[in-house]
Amino acid sequence: MSPRILVTGATGFVAGHCIAELLRAGYRVRATVRDLDAAHRRAHLTALGGDLEFVAADLGFDTGWAAAAHGVDGVLHVASPFPSAPPKHEDDLIRPAVDGTLRVLRAAADAGVRRVVQTSSTAAIAYGHPDSGVRTEADWTVVSKATAYPKSKTLAERAAWDFAAAHPDGPELVVLNPGIILGPLLGTATSTSHEPIRRLLTREMPGMPRVTWAPVDVRDLAVAHRLALETPAAAGNRYICAGDPLTLPEIARLLAAEFGPLGYRIPSRTIPDFVVRAVALVDRSVALTVPNLGMRELVSADKVRAELGWDMRPVRESVVDTAESLIRAGIVPAPAGGFVSA
Repeated sequence: MSPRILVTGATGFVAGHCIAELLRAGYRVRATVRDLDAAHRRAHLTALGGDLEFVAADLGFDTGWAAAAHGVDGVLHVASPFPSAPPKHEDDLIRPAVDGTLRVLRAAADAGVRRVVQTSSTAAIAYGHPDSGVRTEADWTVVSKATAYPKSKTLAERAAWDFAAAHPDGPELVVLNPGIILGPLLGTATSTSHEPIRRLLTREMPGMPRVTWAPVDVRDLAVAHRLALETPAAAGNRYICAGDPLTLPEIARLLAAEFGPLGYRIPSRTIPDFVVRAVALVDRSVALTVPNLGMRELVSADKVRAELGWDMRPVRESVVDTAESLIRAGIVPAPAGGFVSA
């Protein structure tokens, strides 16, 4: 019988693609949701077919995790808060991330699970350094110089490694550190990482802040999760899953080339940093951008390519497929006057 894998946060963007990848590969999947009665929120997952079951468990509570982990061979701990605006208090983000991680690891250890793959972030690697060099898995974000989100990812990952060190007979731990995650929706729930593309398509963003990210396609990231489960030598390792730096103007040019002929008016001018900071005072979602102004996220994915045999699709495909899925789901409306023939 094929292994059964537990995936946390089933209705999330990344978790949904991980579930789809596992089912394609012939795994049996158990997935956690907060509310079993909200079947409409997971209809896109049920439609995938395959051996898929749902159980109730919430990262904020102990209830349900023992049953969720019972009888599974591996865990993909994907669920973690990713806010669309900075929290009023950083502990509102940090505590759920850290405590939820420890709940999953304790349940996995008690159930005798073989391996846990945790989804962390390049946010746990790239922030607060005094130089602008290329970051590798040996680097850690400097917590004292980080804002709430990178701090939450760093502390949650640190907590996972500390747990693994304290429980040498417990589950093997593998951590993936993706950059900004692009790619198509499976359902209608979006991720915060979709916001730059959505705002460019709708012109809610009249221009572009000077920001740069290291992107990864969610479909490639799902493959990396499967490989991290399957590769014996991955145990005890963290892996950066992200490509070359991608600027917001580069994203805008890709969107303009593809969707401009269809009537979408993609912004082309750059917004000065002082304007972005001023807007952030009244638009909390823009405030997430401020720590990244002028920063180039330079990371190396050499290790995951060499050790897991992983690779990424072209970034143009990721950007275009993201935009097309937002339009298809009705999250981005048709341009004024309808579509123009390309």
